[in-house]
Amino acid sequence: MLLIKRIFLVTLLLPSLSISQEADIQAGKSLFNANCAACHKLNKKAVGPALSGVTEKYDKEWLYSWIRNGTQMIKDGDPQAVAIWEEYNRAVMTNYPQFSDEQIDNILAYTNFTPPPPTNTTAVTTESSSQDSSISLNIILAVTILIFTILIVMLFLVQRTLIKIANASGVKIKTDTKRNITPLWQTVVKNQFLIFILVVGFLLSSAYFTYGYLMQVGIDQGYAPIQPIHYSHKIHAGANQIECKYCHSSARVSKHSGIPSLNVCMNCHEYIAEYNGEEDLENGYTRDFYTNEIKKLYSAVGWDEDNQVYTGNTKPVKWVRIHNLPDFVYFNHAQHAQVAKIECQTCHGPVEEMEIMYQYSPLTMGWCIDCHRESNVDKSNEYYQKVHDELSKKYGVEKLTVAQLGGIECAKCHY
Repeated sequence: MLLIKRIFLVTLLLPSLSISQEADIQAGKSLFNANCAACHKLNKKAVGPALSGVTEKYDKEWLYSWIRNGTQMIKDGDPQAVAIWEEYNRAVMTNYPQFSDEQIDNILAYTNFTPPPPTNTTAVTTESSSQDSSISLNIILAVTILIFTILIVMLFLVQRTLIKIANASGVKIKTDTKRNITPLWQTVVKNQFLIFILVVGFLLSSAYFTYGYLMQVGIDQGYAPIQPIHYSHKIHAGANQIECKYCHSSARVSKHSGIPSLNVCMNCHEYIAEYNGEEDLENGYTRDFYTNEIKKLYSAVGWDEDNQVYTGNTKPVKWVRIHNLPDFVYFNHAQHAQVAKIECQTCHGPVEEMEIMYQYSPLTMGWCIDCHRESNVDKSNEYYQKVHDELSKKYGVEKLTVAQLGGIECAKCHY
């Protein structure tokens, strides 16, 4: 079954290649991705030169020597090797003496391969599906209009019939009938007890809603501002599993977690210029969208993608702060993230699932106090070992909470 699928795939996408040639290209692609892709791209410069059509520029025997031991060729003064070395900032390519001629041939076959242009099957399918959807919408609209027309006609006929019946029977309907009914407001005014109950109810309800409104002041739970450069935690922390503290490194040693500097982004994106991951077409997140955001990063740091150099023309990125505590509140990230070993998701929620970062928790005083009452102190921490043992005996507990350690005293966070 797998052989049939393979033959079908080769016949469909590579009609001009034999099965053995297609196998060589696939083997070369695997070797390229594992060993070369970190520094080379096929159609654009990266750390090293673009490799598409490299066999047309250099002799194959020279390429064998260069791939296996380019460093020695530079030392020997090979003109082509020295020229490449000088052009690309004297970056020395990794030597691959373990590669056989066959493996190098496979890599070169992959770099020389030009995939066939995509067929218009998708476009035709999309166009036909859009036409079908538009036709179905037109049918639904026509049926809806027909139903409303029938209902209007029926109502008109029923009204006309009722008028004829009323005229035939001689019935007259009195439209201005007066009744001796005491207005409600007069009844309320005369009953003083009822007035008292209404006033008390009004005051209590006003106090309740006023208190509820004032308690929401300064609480930005769910706040998700649009940033100048779209950064997806879902891709970085989720799909790529980058640790939070790699970017927010100051959370280990500082009060603040800090906004990562753009050079941290460029540690990876100096080599990643295009997004090749999954798309979220329903929300408009396409590969082109993510790639354009990378270009914004390049513009901000002054990175010349073609020449692989920094131009020095930088632009500040005005990030919008999401999590913000009042000035009279003291909070230390290092105390929580490093000493207490609390996971970032405990306060910031499932950031690895967030396409747009938002404030997950309310960050209120009551929320913090509840956490201190429920969280236990790490017994393995030598700093707290002595005080933990003494207070455990005092309270008669095996595990001491942060509140029992003094974590809910006012001066801990307000001083």
